[in-house]
Amino acid sequence: MISGTALTRNRALVGVALGALVVAACANDSEGQSESTVATEVAESESTEPQTSESVRAAETTEPEPAQTTEPETADTTEPAETTEPEPEPVILDFSEVDAVVSSFVEERGLNGAGLAVVDPAGVVHEQYWGEFDPDRISLVASSSKQLTAGVMLALQDQGLLDVDAPLNEIVGDAWGPGVPEITVAQMVSNSSGLVGLGPDPTYAPYLCQFIGEDLQRCGRTIATTPDDDADVVPSDTEFRYGGAQWQVAGAVAEYVSGKSWDELIQEVYRDPCGLTSSFGYNNHWATLGAGGFGYPPDFDGDLSLLAPTSNPQMEGGAYLTVPDYAALLLMHLRDGACPNGQVLSSESLETMYTDRAAAVWGGDAGDAGIGYGYGWWHDRNTGRISDAGAYGSIPWLDFDGEYGVYLVIEEDSGTGNELKNQIEELIDDVMTA
Repeated sequence: MISGTALTRNRALVGVALGALVVAACANDSEGQSESTVATEVAESESTEPQTSESVRAAETTEPEPAQTTEPETADTTEPAETTEPEPEPVILDFSEVDAVVSSFVEERGLNGAGLAVVDPAGVVHEQYWGEFDPDRISLVASSSKQLTAGVMLALQDQGLLDVDAPLNEIVGDAWGPGVPEITVAQMVSNSSGLVGLGPDPTYAPYLCQFIGEDLQRCGRTIATTPDDDADVVPSDTEFRYGGAQWQVAGAVAEYVSGKSWDELIQEVYRDPCGLTSSFGYNNHWATLGAGGFGYPPDFDGDLSLLAPTSNPQMEGGAYLTVPDYAALLLMHLRDGACPNGQVLSSESLETMYTDRAAAVWGGDAGDAGIGYGYGWWHDRNTGRISDAGAYGSIPWLDFDGEYGVYLVIEEDSGTGNELKNQIEELIDDVMTA
């Protein structure tokens, strides 16, 4: 999750940037009971002579046998019914306190609504909406796109098409021309490539194609090869520089190694396996919708026709989707990378994705002490939870100790979204771990 200091800094940076861009998922089988029948015949004498005492004794010794052999078998067949135990009652989770907090918050802040979904490995355990929100509402999620983008990179690695730890110049070879730096996709999607990010300069001129360019691969190549950033680039894995053009380069690499467009990639990686629809996609709305700073674009109400078609979708902040869509993607993380229609990520890729790379690789922090960063996920080193908050107030998070995930979305700003998250985070944890 993003700390207060990091949020304030990013608010200011992106505000300057986009203000400048205004262009810009028992029954027990009863076993058949075998029936044994013991047939006993008692011989009758056809002679008219009276029976002797021996014949009477013989009859007396044979008649009791049927009763002795049938009684134990009858008793055995009734024992299973006597030991059958009733099935336990299902556990009902009570989120009423959580819902009350969200409802009050939405009303007090004058928000247009909110959406909330909680999942555990069995499925969605809670889903609620307020105001204008419902299961079909599509929201722009800004930086809550990052873990989704990083997942595509790791899916390509699972397919053998990409090594996220290989130097960029070895991946693209001569195709991008001279000047390709020896940075890796792993460094790009963990904000430690050394390229200029939204911090320290969101309006960095050599990288402006990330907001207004016409083609993803062309933009990525431009950012990677420009000599105009030479004085401002720092060695990789030495400094945390949040967001920015490094994500656009990673997306361009994904298109290059796969030979597919970004929309084709997310169709293959997410929409098909997880049963999502076109309500999940990417755009580059920052300029076309007049989005400024951390404020939600006022003219976007979920109508996708308002988004201009683009071949340069914004990798770090261009995703849009519904609450059920994001819940399905979080559920994938709790099911070892699997969705109903197929595997999305391998166990190995998930382990890589959840690693606090800032701590593990270069021993750093993600802006503030106690905060780490992995492949698109912020790490709270105190709680162990990971999150991917967005500028418009959307926040997905995962708690692996409690085995649950949460998606909260509002259409406002990051400060407001984090404030609401802080009010319900431990309430949800109490319900899920009780």
